[in-house]
Amino acid sequence: MTVLPDDGLSLAAEFPAATRAQWQRLVTGVLSRSGEDVPAAEAEDALSTALEDGLRTRPLYTAADAVPDPGLPGFPPFVRSGRAAGSAVGGWDVRQRHATADPGAVLTDLENGVTSLWLAVGPGGIPVDGLDRLLRGVYLDLAPVALDAGAETADAAQELLAVYARRGVAPEAALGNLGADPLGTEARTGSAYDGDGFAATVALARLCVEAYPGLRALTVDALPYHEAGGSAAEELGASLATGVAYLRALTDGGMSVEQALGQLEFRYAATADQFLTIAKLRAARRLWARVAEACGAPSAGAQLQHAVTSSVMTTARDPWVNMLRATIATLAAGVGGAESVTVHSFDHALGVPDAFARRIARNTSTVLIEESHLARVIDPAGGSWYVESLTDGLARAAWEFFQEIERSGGQAAGLRSGRIGQRLAATWAERSRALARRREPVTGVSEFPYLGEKPVVREPAPAQPSGGLPRVRRDEAFEALRARSDAHLAATGVRPRVFLAALGPAAAHTARLTFAANLFQAGGIEPVTEGSFEDSGAGEVCLCSSDAVYEERAAEKAAAFRSAGAGHVVLAGRPAAYPGIDSYVHAGCDAVTVLSATLDRMGVS
Repeated sequence: MTVLPDDGLSLAAEFPAATRAQWQRLVTGVLSRSGEDVPAAEAEDALSTALEDGLRTRPLYTAADAVPDPGLPGFPPFVRSGRAAGSAVGGWDVRQRHATADPGAVLTDLENGVTSLWLAVGPGGIPVDGLDRLLRGVYLDLAPVALDAGAETADAAQELLAVYARRGVAPEAALGNLGADPLGTEARTGSAYDGDGFAATVALARLCVEAYPGLRALTVDALPYHEAGGSAAEELGASLATGVAYLRALTDGGMSVEQALGQLEFRYAATADQFLTIAKLRAARRLWARVAEACGAPSAGAQLQHAVTSSVMTTARDPWVNMLRATIATLAAGVGGAESVTVHSFDHALGVPDAFARRIARNTSTVLIEESHLARVIDPAGGSWYVESLTDGLARAAWEFFQEIERSGGQAAGLRSGRIGQRLAATWAERSRALARRREPVTGVSEFPYLGEKPVVREPAPAQPSGGLPRVRRDEAFEALRARSDAHLAATGVRPRVFLAALGPAAAHTARLTFAANLFQAGGIEPVTEGSFEDSGAGEVCLCSSDAVYEERAAEKAAAFRSAGAGHVVLAGRPAAYPGIDSYVHAGCDAVTVLSATLDRMGVS
């Protein structure tokens, strides 16, 4: 045991050490004062939060929460980093996506902080024969290029290699990824790849091994599963099953396990749930290291990761908030150890980003790297009992889903049978219920919406590949309600309105008045709080006050408003047997159902 010298700074050393049991008893006392009679042994469960995949966030983590040893950075199981140096030298690769043939935007990005390019090629993106023009002026021996060409991968890869040759780029100086991902393309489009498709992928990988050591041929893109509503564990499990399928194809094609492992790059979503994102990237490296170990090449199991800020979290309403979401997601991706990070622009849900949006996106990484010095520390979350525990729990849940896919015949079989799609749909349905009840709030959409916001208009983005797994967004249900309100405003000159009747003193009605105003605005319904009901232009009334005031005045006020012409009387509070009240709104109610029914009654189509 190391004995520290007495420096006179004993701080809390003279106090007895606290125990977990003491903490539990104190928590129990606090809970009892709030009306909850919970045994001390169950105090932590009472304060824990349920996450997806059967995980729970507990209120207290200590050294007693043992997890497997994460190892050292750059060594198996690579939990802490795939490289011994982490990202301490130069930060992560700032990789921006381009889906339109705009050479000016490409050069502007590269001249202002972007270090590699992610190019969407093919139908709805950059034409294959447009790569040469798009990359004119780009130093291709300095800026890696990652292709995303779907079914046109072979043609796009050949064209990119031809561009390298025409520019005099030596094969060993070419950097990036050719983006072959037949199973990812199948997930996106529903079109199954045959043996020839996999043969072409193997041929690209063999070419990279033999002649282009700086290029990888394959991408394991987990975004289709995230964007279909999958959980973090489902995203990881699907990526493992896809990666294993590619390892089988490459080794069956004559490559060694080490060569095959070196041809894969993994792409994951980074969300504003920063701790879950950090844990997901760490768990992904641990799981892939386990796969490499099972294949007999543990030292080659360092997973190369490309993190992309989530499109599921991006909103069309109040899009400026997306800058904040993207900043948190980028921070999480960097802390989680991703080698490359793509920041979607704040107007991603609206169409083609403008120059300002691209600038903010690329500067998000620059600020975190250069000003926050985030990349100077290897695995800064490592050692946090919470993060280590979350990493372990997520890894176990993902491994279970991966084994389920493998038992059912592998990733291709799971996609073609619909089993994977059904699993993701069930997860999204459960999450949609939480979104509808605002238990998962969406700032600027389901919480604190601003009806006076001027719409941000962008040129429509090229059509995304479709036909396979769906693409979802957290704001979609509320967006549909707001769109109905917008159409009504355009047709009539006014939004649908509801009159909020404050009963009693401010101390009695303020909380529920604020709640009701926030709720109705989430559906595009304008709350009116000033003047009289007769002058409000509203056809419905919502009573707002305390339970005590309701007992005395709710029935009387409901009758009075009914006499004044109110077609529907709502009460902000838990359902009770108040005469004259037609419906109730309260915390935890299904806001989407309530607001949709309200718009229906108001004749808003």
